[in-house]
Amino acid sequence: MNSTNQSADSKVVAALIGAGFMGSVHSRALRAAGIEIAGIVSSSKEKSEQACIALGINRAYESAADLLSDPRVNLVHILTPNQTHSELIDMALDAGKNIVCEKPLTVESSDAKRLSDKASSLGLVGAIPFVYRYHAMARQARSKIQLQELGDVLSIRGEYLQDWLLNESDSNWRVDAKAGGPSRAFADIGIHLCDLIEFVSGRKITRLVSKMKTAYPVRQGQEVFTEDMALVMAELEGGGLASLMVSQVAAGHKNGLVLEVHGSKKAVRFEQENPDLLWVGSQAGNLTEHRNPQQLSPDASRITHLPPGHPEGYFDAFVSFMRDVETAIVGNRPDGLPSFADGLRSSQLTDAVIQSSKTDSWVEVATA
Repeated sequence: MNSTNQSADSKVVAALIGAGFMGSVHSRALRAAGIEIAGIVSSSKEKSEQACIALGINRAYESAADLLSDPRVNLVHILTPNQTHSELIDMALDAGKNIVCEKPLTVESSDAKRLSDKASSLGLVGAIPFVYRYHAMARQARSKIQLQELGDVLSIRGEYLQDWLLNESDSNWRVDAKAGGPSRAFADIGIHLCDLIEFVSGRKITRLVSKMKTAYPVRQGQEVFTEDMALVMAELEGGGLASLMVSQVAAGHKNGLVLEVHGSKKAVRFEQENPDLLWVGSQAGNLTEHRNPQQLSPDASRITHLPPGHPEGYFDAFVSFMRDVETAIVGNRPDGLPSFADGLRSSQLTDAVIQSSKTDSWVEVATA
Protein backbone atom coordinates (compact mmCIF):
# COMPACT_ATOMS: atom_id res chain seq x y z
CA MET A 1 0.00 0.00 0.00
CA ASN A 2 1.27 3.48 -0.86
CA SER A 3 2.66 5.48 2.02
CA THR A 4 0.06 8.20 1.45
CA ASN A 5 -2.72 5.81 2.45
CA GLN A 6 -3.54 6.05 6.11
CA SER A 7 -3.50 3.79 9.10
CA ALA A 8 -6.84 2.86 10.58
CA ASP A 9 -6.66 5.51 13.31
CA SER A 10 -5.41 8.40 11.11
CA LYS A 11 -7.35 11.28 9.69
CA VAL A 12 -8.49 11.88 6.14
CA VAL A 13 -8.16 15.53 5.09
CA ALA A 14 -9.71 16.64 1.80
CA ALA A 15 -9.26 19.60 -0.52
CA LEU A 16 -11.34 20.66 -3.53
CA ILE A 17 -10.29 21.74 -7.01
CA GLY A 18 -13.33 23.45 -8.50
CA ALA A 19 -16.38 25.08 -7.00
CA GLY A 20 -19.84 25.55 -8.50
CA PHE A 21 -22.74 23.19 -7.81
CA MET A 22 -20.60 20.10 -7.28
CA GLY A 23 -18.30 22.03 -4.96
CA SER A 24 -21.30 22.70 -2.77
CA VAL A 25 -22.46 19.07 -2.89
CA HIS A 26 -19.03 17.59 -2.21
CA SER A 27 -18.19 19.99 0.63
CA ARG A 28 -21.51 19.36 2.39
CA ALA A 29 -21.20 15.59 1.97
CA LEU A 30 -17.62 15.59 3.24
CA ARG A 31 -18.64 17.46 6.37
CA ALA A 32 -21.63 15.17 6.94
CA ALA A 33 -19.27 12.20 6.66
CA GLY A 34 -16.98 13.79 9.27
CA ILE A 35 -14.11 14.51 6.87
CA GLU A 36 -12.13 17.72 7.34
CA ILE A 37 -11.79 20.13 4.39
CA ALA A 38 -8.42 21.90 4.29
CA GLY A 39 -9.21 24.30 1.46
CA ILE A 40 -10.36 24.92 -2.10
CA VAL A 41 -9.08 26.37 -5.35
CA SER A 42 -11.18 27.56 -8.28
CA SER A 43 -10.38 29.10 -11.67
CA SER A 44 -9.22 32.42 -10.19
CA LYS A 45 -8.16 33.89 -6.86
CA GLU A 46 -11.40 35.85 -6.67
CA LYS A 47 -13.55 32.78 -7.32
CA SER A 48 -11.54 30.74 -4.81
CA GLU A 49 -12.14 33.37 -2.13
CA GLN A 50 -15.84 33.57 -3.04
CA ALA A 51 -16.09 29.79 -2.75
CA CYS A 52 -14.52 29.91 0.70
CA ILE A 53 -17.18 32.35 1.85
CA ALA A 54 -20.07 30.51 0.19
CA LEU A 55 -19.02 27.05 1.38
CA GLY A 56 -17.55 27.94 4.77
CA ILE A 57 -14.04 26.79 3.88
CA ASN A 58 -11.08 28.44 5.61
CA ARG A 59 -8.35 28.40 2.98
CA ALA A 60 -8.24 29.50 -0.66
CA TYR A 61 -5.22 27.95 -2.35
CA GLU A 62 -3.27 30.00 -4.89
CA SER A 63 -3.31 27.21 -7.48
CA ALA A 64 -3.86 23.50 -7.95
CA ALA A 65 -0.10 23.01 -7.49
CA ASP A 66 -0.29 24.91 -4.19
CA LEU A 67 -3.12 22.65 -3.03
CA LEU A 68 -1.27 19.48 -4.06
CA SER A 69 1.82 20.57 -2.10
CA ASP A 70 -0.12 20.73 1.18
CA PRO A 71 1.18 17.75 3.22
CA ARG A 72 -1.98 17.62 5.34
CA VAL A 73 -4.17 16.83 2.33
CA ASN A 74 -4.48 13.16 1.43
CA LEU A 75 -7.74 13.32 -0.57
CA VAL A 76 -8.26 15.61 -3.56
CA HIS A 77 -11.65 16.23 -5.17
CA ILE A 78 -11.48 17.20 -8.86
CA LEU A 79 -14.68 19.08 -9.80
CA THR A 80 -13.54 21.00 -12.88
CA PRO A 81 -14.69 20.88 -16.54
CA ASN A 82 -14.16 17.48 -18.16
CA GLN A 83 -11.27 18.41 -20.44
CA THR A 84 -9.11 19.36 -17.43
CA HIS A 85 -9.49 16.07 -15.56
CA SER A 86 -6.63 14.12 -17.11
CA GLU A 87 -3.91 16.67 -16.31
CA LEU A 88 -5.17 17.28 -12.78
CA ILE A 89 -5.42 13.56 -12.01
CA ASP A 90 -1.86 13.05 -13.23
CA MET A 91 -0.67 15.88 -10.98
CA ALA A 92 -2.58 14.58 -7.96
CA LEU A 93 -1.30 11.02 -8.38
CA ASP A 94 2.26 12.28 -8.79
CA ALA A 95 1.77 14.17 -5.52
CA GLY A 96 0.69 10.92 -3.82
CA LYS A 97 -2.91 11.98 -3.25
CA ASN A 98 -6.04 9.83 -3.20
CA ILE A 99 -8.66 11.21 -5.58
CA VAL A 100 -12.38 11.65 -6.05
CA CYS A 101 -12.98 12.86 -9.61
CA GLU A 102 -16.34 13.89 -10.98
CA LYS A 103 -17.47 11.94 -14.04
CA PRO A 104 -16.50 11.50 -16.73
CA LEU A 105 -13.07 10.46 -15.54
CA THR A 106 -11.56 11.71 -18.80
CA VAL A 107 -12.86 12.52 -22.27
CA GLU A 108 -10.45 10.00 -23.85
CA SER A 109 -10.74 6.34 -22.89
CA SER A 110 -6.99 5.87 -23.44
CA ASP A 111 -6.35 8.45 -20.70
CA ALA A 112 -8.90 6.76 -18.45
CA LYS A 113 -7.11 3.42 -18.87
CA ARG A 114 -3.71 4.94 -18.16
CA LEU A 115 -4.87 6.81 -15.08
CA SER A 116 -6.81 3.85 -13.71
CA ASP A 117 -3.70 1.70 -14.02
CA LYS A 118 -1.52 4.44 -12.54
CA ALA A 119 -3.70 4.87 -9.44
CA SER A 120 -3.76 1.11 -8.92
CA SER A 121 0.02 0.75 -9.32
CA LEU A 122 0.59 3.53 -6.77
CA GLY A 123 -1.79 1.98 -4.25
CA LEU A 124 -3.92 5.13 -4.20
CA VAL A 125 -7.70 5.32 -4.06
CA GLY A 126 -9.28 6.69 -7.21
CA ALA A 127 -13.06 7.00 -6.91
CA ILE A 128 -15.86 8.26 -9.17
CA PRO A 129 -19.11 9.48 -7.56
CA PHE A 130 -21.56 7.14 -9.24
CA VAL A 131 -23.64 7.83 -6.16
CA TYR A 132 -26.90 6.30 -7.37
CA ARG A 133 -25.31 3.00 -6.34
CA TYR A 134 -25.64 4.31 -2.79
CA HIS A 135 -29.43 4.36 -2.67
CA ALA A 136 -30.43 1.55 -0.33
CA MET A 137 -33.25 0.34 -2.57
CA ALA A 138 -30.94 0.15 -5.59
CA ARG A 139 -28.71 -2.09 -3.46
CA GLN A 140 -31.80 -4.05 -2.45
CA ALA A 141 -32.59 -4.66 -6.11
CA ARG A 142 -29.00 -5.81 -6.65
CA SER A 143 -29.25 -8.23 -3.74
CA LYS A 144 -32.46 -9.74 -5.10
CA ILE A 145 -30.77 -10.37 -8.44
CA GLN A 146 -27.69 -11.88 -6.77
CA LEU A 147 -29.95 -14.21 -4.75
CA GLN A 148 -31.73 -15.29 -7.96
CA GLU A 149 -35.10 -14.02 -6.70
CA LEU A 150 -35.78 -12.61 -10.17
CA GLY A 151 -34.60 -15.71 -12.01
CA ASP A 152 -32.67 -15.17 -15.23
CA VAL A 153 -32.31 -11.55 -16.36
CA LEU A 154 -34.25 -11.31 -19.62
CA SER A 155 -34.37 -7.59 -20.29
CA ILE A 156 -33.66 -4.18 -18.80
CA ARG A 157 -35.37 -0.87 -19.43
CA GLY A 158 -33.69 2.33 -18.32
CA GLU A 159 -34.15 6.05 -18.73
CA TYR A 160 -32.53 9.22 -17.48
CA LEU A 161 -34.58 12.27 -18.37
CA GLN A 162 -33.98 15.95 -17.58
CA ASP A 163 -35.30 19.24 -18.98
CA TRP A 164 -32.69 21.79 -17.85
CA LEU A 165 -31.66 22.41 -21.48
CA LEU A 166 -35.18 22.30 -22.94
CA ASN A 167 -35.14 25.84 -24.33
CA GLU A 168 -32.91 27.09 -27.12
CA SER A 169 -31.76 29.89 -24.79
CA ASP A 170 -30.55 27.39 -22.14
CA SER A 171 -26.83 26.72 -22.08
CA ASN A 172 -23.90 25.67 -19.87
CA TRP A 173 -20.18 24.94 -20.20
CA ARG A 174 -21.07 21.27 -20.78
CA VAL A 175 -22.67 22.21 -24.11
CA ASP A 176 -19.25 23.27 -25.43
CA ALA A 177 -17.34 20.24 -26.72
CA LYS A 178 -14.05 22.04 -25.98
CA ALA A 179 -14.85 21.98 -22.26
CA GLY A 180 -17.11 18.95 -21.90
CA GLY A 181 -15.91 16.59 -24.61
CA PRO A 182 -17.59 15.16 -27.73
CA SER A 183 -20.58 13.73 -25.84
CA ARG A 184 -22.79 15.66 -23.43
CA ALA A 185 -26.11 13.99 -22.55
CA PHE A 186 -24.74 10.46 -22.61
CA ALA A 187 -21.36 11.29 -21.05
CA ASP A 188 -23.06 13.42 -18.38
CA ILE A 189 -26.06 11.33 -17.33
CA GLY A 190 -26.17 8.29 -19.60
CA ILE A 191 -23.10 6.84 -17.94
CA HIS A 192 -24.85 7.09 -14.57
CA LEU A 193 -27.65 4.97 -16.02
CA CYS A 194 -25.23 2.45 -17.54
CA ASP A 195 -23.28 2.20 -14.31
CA LEU A 196 -26.46 1.47 -12.39
CA ILE A 197 -27.57 -1.10 -14.99
CA GLU A 198 -24.31 -3.03 -14.80
CA PHE A 199 -23.89 -2.67 -11.04
CA VAL A 200 -27.42 -3.70 -10.10
CA SER A 201 -27.90 -6.45 -12.69
CA GLY A 202 -24.36 -7.83 -12.62
CA ARG A 203 -24.49 -7.99 -16.44
CA LYS A 204 -22.14 -6.02 -18.68
CA ILE A 205 -23.33 -4.38 -21.87
CA THR A 206 -21.49 -6.28 -24.61
CA ARG A 207 -22.63 -4.55 -27.80
CA LEU A 208 -24.99 -1.73 -28.70
CA VAL A 209 -26.57 0.39 -31.39
CA SER A 210 -27.39 4.04 -30.74
CA LYS A 211 -28.68 7.27 -32.17
CA MET A 212 -27.70 10.69 -30.79
CA LYS A 213 -29.61 13.86 -31.62
CA THR A 214 -29.17 17.59 -31.02
CA ALA A 215 -32.36 19.58 -30.49
CA TYR A 216 -30.86 22.97 -31.27
CA PRO A 217 -27.89 23.49 -33.61
CA VAL A 218 -27.20 26.88 -31.97
CA ARG A 219 -27.52 27.97 -28.32
CA GLN A 220 -26.90 31.55 -27.25
CA GLY A 221 -25.21 32.28 -30.57
CA GLN A 222 -22.80 29.34 -30.32
CA GLU A 223 -22.91 26.31 -32.64
CA VAL A 224 -23.65 23.09 -30.76
CA PHE A 225 -21.67 19.92 -31.46
CA THR A 226 -22.89 17.82 -28.52
CA GLU A 227 -26.09 15.79 -28.26
CA ASP A 228 -29.21 16.61 -26.26
CA MET A 229 -30.55 13.04 -26.34
CA ALA A 230 -29.46 9.49 -27.04
CA LEU A 231 -31.36 6.27 -27.65
CA VAL A 232 -29.51 3.00 -27.10
CA MET A 233 -30.38 -0.66 -27.63
CA ALA A 234 -27.95 -3.15 -26.16
CA GLU A 235 -27.15 -6.81 -25.65
CA LEU A 236 -26.08 -8.03 -22.22
CA GLU A 237 -23.88 -10.79 -20.90
CA GLY A 238 -26.01 -13.89 -20.66
CA GLY A 239 -28.17 -12.96 -23.65
CA GLY A 240 -30.48 -10.33 -22.17
CA LEU A 241 -31.54 -7.16 -23.96
CA ALA A 242 -31.62 -3.54 -22.78
CA SER A 243 -33.17 -0.29 -23.98
CA LEU A 244 -32.01 3.12 -22.73
CA MET A 245 -33.36 6.62 -23.28
CA VAL A 246 -31.27 9.61 -22.20
CA SER A 247 -32.38 13.22 -22.65
CA GLN A 248 -31.69 16.68 -21.29
CA VAL A 249 -34.63 18.15 -23.23
CA ALA A 250 -37.48 16.03 -21.81
CA ALA A 251 -40.06 18.55 -20.61
CA GLY A 252 -41.25 18.07 -17.05
CA HIS A 253 -38.43 15.73 -16.00
CA LYS A 254 -35.91 17.06 -13.50
CA ASN A 255 -33.77 14.04 -12.59
CA GLY A 256 -35.78 11.09 -13.82
CA LEU A 257 -33.40 8.15 -13.47
CA VAL A 258 -35.40 4.91 -13.69
CA LEU A 259 -34.12 1.33 -13.87
CA GLU A 260 -36.36 -1.69 -14.44
CA VAL A 261 -34.96 -5.23 -14.58
CA HIS A 262 -37.17 -8.06 -15.87
CA GLY A 263 -36.33 -11.59 -14.77
CA SER A 264 -37.87 -14.95 -15.61
CA LYS A 265 -39.63 -14.98 -12.21
CA LYS A 266 -39.99 -11.35 -11.09
CA ALA A 267 -39.11 -7.79 -12.02
CA VAL A 268 -37.89 -4.80 -10.03
CA ARG A 269 -38.02 -1.06 -10.70
CA PHE A 270 -36.02 1.63 -8.93
CA GLU A 271 -36.81 5.34 -9.40
CA GLN A 272 -34.21 7.84 -8.20
CA GLU A 273 -36.88 10.47 -7.54
CA ASN A 274 -38.68 8.00 -5.24
CA PRO A 275 -35.61 6.39 -3.68
CA ASP A 276 -37.23 4.90 -0.59
CA LEU A 277 -39.35 2.56 -2.73
CA LEU A 278 -38.68 -0.54 -4.81
CA TRP A 279 -41.41 -1.91 -7.07
CA VAL A 280 -41.43 -5.70 -7.34
CA GLY A 281 -43.56 -7.23 -10.08
CA SER A 282 -44.68 -10.78 -10.71
CA GLN A 283 -47.34 -12.55 -12.74
CA ALA A 284 -49.28 -13.21 -9.53
CA GLY A 285 -49.30 -9.55 -8.49
CA ASN A 286 -47.14 -6.55 -7.69
CA LEU A 287 -45.96 -5.00 -4.46
CA THR A 288 -43.91 -2.04 -3.31
CA GLU A 289 -41.14 -2.49 -0.77
CA HIS A 290 -40.38 0.48 1.49
CA ARG A 291 -36.93 1.17 2.83
CA ASN A 292 -36.68 -0.41 6.26
CA PRO A 293 -33.18 -1.13 7.57
CA GLN A 294 -34.43 -4.13 9.56
CA GLN A 295 -35.82 -5.79 6.43
CA LEU A 296 -33.10 -4.97 3.90
CA SER A 297 -30.25 -7.13 2.71
CA PRO A 298 -26.95 -6.56 4.57
CA ASP A 299 -25.52 -4.66 1.58
CA ALA A 300 -28.51 -2.30 1.49
CA SER A 301 -28.83 -1.96 5.26
CA ARG A 302 -25.16 -0.91 5.55
CA ILE A 303 -25.75 2.31 3.62
CA THR A 304 -29.05 3.40 5.17
CA HIS A 305 -29.00 5.44 8.37
CA LEU A 306 -32.53 6.68 9.06
CA PRO A 307 -35.55 4.74 10.34
CA PRO A 308 -38.54 3.96 8.06
CA GLY A 309 -40.64 6.95 7.10
CA HIS A 310 -37.70 9.37 7.19
CA PRO A 311 -36.81 9.74 3.49
CA GLU A 312 -33.24 9.29 2.34
CA GLY A 313 -32.25 10.77 -1.00
CA TYR A 314 -29.45 12.03 -3.23
CA PHE A 315 -27.50 13.82 -0.50
CA ASP A 316 -27.67 10.81 1.82
CA ALA A 317 -26.30 8.66 -1.01
CA PHE A 318 -23.45 11.13 -1.49
CA VAL A 319 -22.61 10.99 2.22
CA SER A 320 -22.51 7.18 2.13
CA PHE A 321 -20.18 7.37 -0.85
CA MET A 322 -17.85 9.74 1.04
CA ARG A 323 -17.78 7.38 4.01
CA ASP A 324 -16.78 4.51 1.74
CA VAL A 325 -14.02 6.63 0.19
CA GLU A 326 -12.68 7.34 3.68
CA THR A 327 -12.86 3.65 4.58
CA ALA A 328 -10.96 2.73 1.42
CA ILE A 329 -8.20 5.25 2.17
CA VAL A 330 -7.57 3.77 5.61
CA GLY A 331 -7.12 0.39 3.97
CA ASN A 332 -10.40 -1.55 3.86
CA ARG A 333 -12.09 -1.07 0.47
CA PRO A 334 -15.88 -1.49 0.77
CA ASP A 335 -17.82 -3.56 -1.76
CA GLY A 336 -19.36 -1.46 -4.50
CA LEU A 337 -17.16 1.65 -4.19
CA PRO A 338 -17.00 3.00 -7.77
CA SER A 339 -13.37 3.26 -8.85
CA PHE A 340 -11.32 4.70 -11.70
CA ALA A 341 -11.86 1.33 -13.40
CA ASP A 342 -15.58 2.16 -13.42
CA GLY A 343 -14.68 5.55 -14.87
CA LEU A 344 -12.79 3.74 -17.63
CA ARG A 345 -15.81 1.56 -18.24
CA SER A 346 -18.01 4.63 -18.70
CA SER A 347 -15.52 6.04 -21.23
CA GLN A 348 -15.61 2.80 -23.20
CA LEU A 349 -19.41 2.87 -23.27
CA THR A 350 -19.40 6.50 -24.37
CA ASP A 351 -16.97 5.69 -27.18
CA ALA A 352 -19.22 2.88 -28.37
CA VAL A 353 -22.35 5.08 -28.31
CA ILE A 354 -20.61 7.84 -30.30
CA GLN A 355 -19.22 5.36 -32.85
CA SER A 356 -22.53 3.57 -33.32
CA SER A 357 -24.45 6.80 -33.81
CA LYS A 358 -21.94 7.99 -36.42
CA THR A 359 -21.92 4.72 -38.36
CA ASP A 360 -25.54 3.61 -37.88
CA SER A 361 -24.26 0.17 -36.88
CA TRP A 362 -23.91 -2.23 -33.98
CA VAL A 363 -20.65 -1.74 -32.04
CA GLU A 364 -18.84 -4.06 -29.65
CA VAL A 365 -18.08 -2.38 -26.31
CA ALA A 366 -14.39 -2.52 -25.43
CA THR A 367 -13.26 -4.21 -22.26
CA ALA A 368 -10.40 -3.12 -20.03
